[in-house]
Amino acid sequence: MTSAKIPWKMESQRSYFAKALIELGERNPNIVVVGADTTESIKTLEFGKKFPDRLFNVGISEQNMISIAAGLAAAGKVVFASTYAVFGVAHTYNVIRQNIAYTKLPVKLFCSHAGITVGQDGATHQLNEDIALMRGVPNMTVLVPADGPQTAKCVHAAAEWPGPVYCRFSRANFPTVTSVEDPFSIGPAYVMRDGSDVTLAACGVMVSRCLEAAATLEGDGISARVINVPTVKPLDGGSLAKAARETGAIVTAEEHTVVHGLGGAIASAVAQAHPVPMEFVGVQDVFGESGDAFELMEKYGLTTAKIVEGARRAMKRRGR
Repeated sequence: MTSAKIPWKMESQRSYFAKALIELGERNPNIVVVGADTTESIKTLEFGKKFPDRLFNVGISEQNMISIAAGLAAAGKVVFASTYAVFGVAHTYNVIRQNIAYTKLPVKLFCSHAGITVGQDGATHQLNEDIALMRGVPNMTVLVPADGPQTAKCVHAAAEWPGPVYCRFSRANFPTVTSVEDPFSIGPAYVMRDGSDVTLAACGVMVSRCLEAAATLEGDGISARVINVPTVKPLDGGSLAKAARETGAIVTAEEHTVVHGLGGAIASAVAQAHPVPMEFVGVQDVFGESGDAFELMEKYGLTTAKIVEGARRAMKRRGR
């Protein structure tokens, strides 16, 4: 089996994030940004250069970052709090829960360096559990954009959203699979490619892998529908139930643990509406290790080939 590699442009989600923040800041003087000693690598420093009185770098004090963000939000600001996912979520979980989610404050937690593609920083920095943690918090909206343009759209949409938002993106450059003209709002899943034999549903970098898998399957006469799910919570259960009814099998793919991530969310929704055979591609219940981002994706099974294999298994269980 040869996978179909599509020559996409590789771009930085962080760059799109930084540009979108500046665009927001120019339109709305209530937009402020709080960081925790990572403002240069996450590129929020660019916002600070443009609006020096509206960027607050609190140093290596992530729990304080969340509390300050909550205070600013309570005072009427729309706050973007940003650092690496492992520090911004795992290290601050209870502060997020108590100070932001419980109070429904409009803090937008945008965290970079999520997932296995943190790469050389190793297991201590590769947070593969953040979707699971955040989707379990009441009042929290969870976004996982597929690429740079969609990351920018998440920034603009989150600013208008009435409550707390968590958005995760990558340190590594990802394939750009959407365009600036594509529609986006919080909630809907988007069909990137139609198909009738199996559904491939993904978020983040795995959307591009699913598109490659669909092209590979097409070569074998299998029609795969590809659904980009940038909003993990609230999940577009209607679109996924429709896909289950129309294709009869689903493969989920995510750069995240298969425990309680996108796959678990979709499985729960589909089980209630229209149960079908499912396969789950993602990091298994293990920690990562240091290495090149895309070599780690290969080692931990976040590949086009694994998605294709999953599609064949799901279809076989369905009787095709």
